[in-house]
Amino acid sequence: MVDKHLIALDLDGTLLKDDKTISEHTKNILHKVREHGHEVMISTGRPYRSSEMYYHELKLDTPIVNFNGAFIHHPTDHSFGEYHSPMDLEVVKEIVDACQKYHFHNIIAEVKDDVYFHYHDEKLLDIFSLGNPNTTTGDLREFLNEAPTSLLIHAKEEEVPRIRKHLSDVHAELIDHRRWGAPFHVVEIVKYGLNKAVGVKKVADYLGIPQKNIIAFGDEDNDLEMLEYVGVGVAMGNGSDEVKNISNKVTLTNEEDGIAVFLEEYLLKE
Repeated sequence: MVDKHLIALDLDGTLLKDDKTISEHTKNILHKVREHGHEVMISTGRPYRSSEMYYHELKLDTPIVNFNGAFIHHPTDHSFGEYHSPMDLEVVKEIVDACQKYHFHNIIAEVKDDVYFHYHDEKLLDIFSLGNPNTTTGDLREFLNEAPTSLLIHAKEEEVPRIRKHLSDVHAELIDHRRWGAPFHVVEIVKYGLNKAVGVKKVADYLGIPQKNIIAFGDEDNDLEMLEYVGVGVAMGNGSDEVKNISNKVTLTNEEDGIAVFLEEYLLKE
């Protein structure tokens, strides 16, 4: 019998195929892995409302990490508690203020499952409407009255490095920021010290699984800390070079059942 493992799954570009579905083969292997006594969890940058359907589709019974570690809870067991680490509201308003110097398309603040748009934007409303959040549109400096879980700045590609430099120069001790992969040029901001590794560690401790027995899969910048922290960090074949460089292993792409192929070989081989 293989020691009990915790498998942490990023969603976009990792568990999900490009059409945002989970393949039947991957679903079957994850089911088998759990039958063998291992635990499976989701660790994503998405809010809960737009990851909940995958949680239920896989019939999970573990805590989930959302907003890259800024919100951690257990959907089916409230005794786990709820860990919400929002940013300071005043800092967020200062950031929105500073952004007026740059060419940005929009700024979106999320407070758990409520969404605030600086400007009205049909396309973004569409993207963020998954899970029917409460949405508010208007100058965030006036309308945002609760500390947000995350802040997204959607800007022109050439402005992203300038915005990030400003954030590092002015707010380095209070926030962490990273950029999204194409096609969206987005700077994502959360409270300082938060990342997926923080969330995965909390879940592993709760389940009594040692660090060396955690396997994590990811493909993008926001997976780096998690992949570095766990016992076995696995980069997807479609992952960024940086992700591949810090991971212990590289598997096939999200379109080629990379997760299933790796887990079959690593945990299910008799």
